[in-house]
Amino acid sequence: MKFSYTYEIQPQDVDLSRRLRLYTLENYVLNVAGKASNEEGYGLWDLLPLGYTWIITRLNMELDYIPTHNEVIRIETWVEQNAHMLSTRDYRIYLQKTDNSEQLIGRAKSVWAVLDMTKREIVNAFNLPMFADKVDGEVLDMPRPARLMPLTEYDGCVPHIIQYSDCDYNKHCNSCKYLERMMDAKRPNVENFPIRLDINYIKEVHISEQIFTRFKTDLQSTSYQQVDQDGKTICSARISQIEKFK
Repeated sequence: MKFSYTYEIQPQDVDLSRRLRLYTLENYVLNVAGKASNEEGYGLWDLLPLGYTWIITRLNMELDYIPTHNEVIRIETWVEQNAHMLSTRDYRIYLQKTDNSEQLIGRAKSVWAVLDMTKREIVNAFNLPMFADKVDGEVLDMPRPARLMPLTEYDGCVPHIIQYSDCDYNKHCNSCKYLERMMDAKRPNVENFPIRLDINYIKEVHISEQIFTRFKTDLQSTSYQQVDQDGKTICSARISQIEKFK
C-alpha cells in the first residue's frame, strides 16, 4: 500500500542558495516513513509499548531538483520488503506545479531495523501480527544505499559535542543531525543536478559525547566520516554528482 504526504517549503528551511536544505528534505522523507507506519499500525507508538523502536541504518536519495520556499512537494512512500531483520522503504518525490501537474524530482530508498530499547540490539520483529500483509512489493528502480568505506585521508576535521537540540525521543542523536553537522563542517562540492546522497548510520551517540566530522572533496563529490573519541565510525555519507536521473 502506498501513502502520500505534502509539504510546503518554508523560508526558514532554505539555505544560502534559497534551496531546501538537504538535511531538512531528509527529515521530510523520514517523517513520511513515520506517518505511513503509524497509519498502518506498526509505527513508533505501536512499537514503544513492546519496548521497541525504529532506527534507520542506511538511506540514499537521487535528486534532479531541490525546491525553494513556497513550493510544494508530495512524497509517496511504500514498503518494498521486510527481510533479514531489515525493512526497505522506498519513496518518490514530486514537485507540484502551478497548473496542478506534477514533476518527479527525486527518489529515495531507506533501510530500517527494529531496536530493543533495553538491550540496544536489533531484533527480528517482522513476525509480529502488526506487520502482516503490509508490504507493497514494488521495487524502486534505483541502486540500493551504498556501503561507504572509512576515509583513509581527509581534508579537514571538525569537532562537535552532542547537544540537547541534537537528540530525540530515542535518547540519542537524531538521524538528520548527523547530516546537518556534516554540511556545517563542509559545504558539498556539487553545484549542478542531478545529485545523489548516500548515508550509513553505524553507531548511536548521546548527549555530551564528542564527535569529529572528517571530510574529503574531489571534483564531483564530498565524502564524510564521523567518528567518536575512540576513532570508531559513527556515520558516513557521500554527496555526489551523478550523470543522469531516470
